[in-house]
Amino acid sequence: MLESSEHATPGSAPMPLTFDEHDRIPAIVQDAETNQVLMLGWMNRESLDHTFETGHVTFWSRSRDELWEKGSTSGNFLNFVSLHKNCEDNSLLVMARPEGPTCHTNNVTCYYREVDREHDLP
Repeated sequence: MLESSEHATPGSAPMPLTFDEHDRIPAIVQDAETNQVLMLGWMNRESLDHTFETGHVTFWSRSRDELWEKGSTSGNFLNFVSLHKNCEDNSLLVMARPEGPTCHTNNVTCYYREVDREHDLP
């Protein structure tokens, strides 16, 4: 079971991560050098193990239902630096060093479009 080495409360036992009903957990990726938010992906135990073992950030593709090592086709890998969990143990923050643009649109980040309240909100 994946556990944190830091305690939420001094003296308490580490809490395991909380995965959703499909055994996935959302993971925000942030540039370890600039702190820019790069993308959001979904991870499971297998993708987390793969990330730690290879040093390349790896997700679980919900559409293809398989491991997705970011950069395996484009060459734009996300080199793993560290992994953090939030206070509720239900989301992750992945610190990484990107090799090239992160977004499939060739943008540095997937968050390059501002929401237009009038047009984007139903």
